[in-house]
Amino acid sequence: MTPALADANNGNWRTARRWAGMLGSAYRVRLTKAWSPLDALAGGEALMIALHARRSAASLVAWRAARGSAPLLLVLTGTDLYRDIDDDADAQRSLAYADRIVVLNELGPMRLPPALRGRCEVVLQSCAARRPLAAKPQRSTRALMVGHLRGEKDPGTWFRAVRRLAHRADLRFDHIGEALEPLLADEARALMSQVPTFRWLSARPHDEARRRIQAAHVLVHASVMEGGAQVVIEAVRSGTPVLASRMDGNVGLLGADYDGYFDVGDDQALAALLERSRDERAMLPALARQIERRAPLFAPEAESAALHGVVRRLLAGETPAAPAHAALDSAPEPFAGDTR
Repeated sequence: MTPALADANNGNWRTARRWAGMLGSAYRVRLTKAWSPLDALAGGEALMIALHARRSAASLVAWRAARGSAPLLLVLTGTDLYRDIDDDADAQRSLAYADRIVVLNELGPMRLPPALRGRCEVVLQSCAARRPLAAKPQRSTRALMVGHLRGEKDPGTWFRAVRRLAHRADLRFDHIGEALEPLLADEARALMSQVPTFRWLSARPHDEARRRIQAAHVLVHASVMEGGAQVVIEAVRSGTPVLASRMDGNVGLLGADYDGYFDVGDDQALAALLERSRDERAMLPALARQIERRAPLFAPEAESAALHGVVRRLLAGETPAAPAHAALDSAPEPFAGDTR
């Protein structure tokens, strides 16, 4: 059950489609945008996997009312994990209904109250590997940001960093992403007219976006909240270094010791990293070695094994696998809702 289907072309849809393919070898899988008691009349569903606590809340309520104790797996995909579960009653109810909770980065369990962590498991998303390009252009360094123009992705920090570097003809900046917020689209168009080294390419087909990630010298990911960004995983699996905001959704993918972070919203720090990526010859190769060590975590076979393990344990009534992060017990409780 996914709140977004193919027409949305967003992370929830891509996760749902990929998981349907992975689970299809062992189970009959049906993708739907919403579940209602009428679906129960057809019978046959042994398990619901629901993406996004708030947006899927009505379907979870319907499932519990119609199917009683039939297992329910809730996947916290981003804004629900890092915003909605703090203050949205529907999202909190979804947590209470779920038999198992999946998060998409290694730090994700820390966002849950201790009473819920025993139901939480981590499944890192994946993509196919692409061979790192051996010879990228040397006359300039190309930085690429991939993300729709919306507040959660924080393109404003990226735009401000680009303005700081307008004098650097040897730094080139591309942005791929659909205009979901008109004011940000206006800002992107103004930036193109004022800074010749910046291009907003708008939305692009996924395969083209992957080719551009593969060809870029560095990917920028400036989000303020993220469950586990597929674009970061695609960069890692292409051998392209990442400059990322220091928030859990990025650190939970790239690791706490990664050297390519800047503080959320800190355009000055991002601009300094971008300048270093051009001026310090050793910087990007060092980041590339760091992401190479993380790349196997995002292999399709690793994601498939983790996903099948979660489903198998849930259907069998087994205890969840322990969350990966060792410091879970020190995390604060984000809300005091019903934990069943």
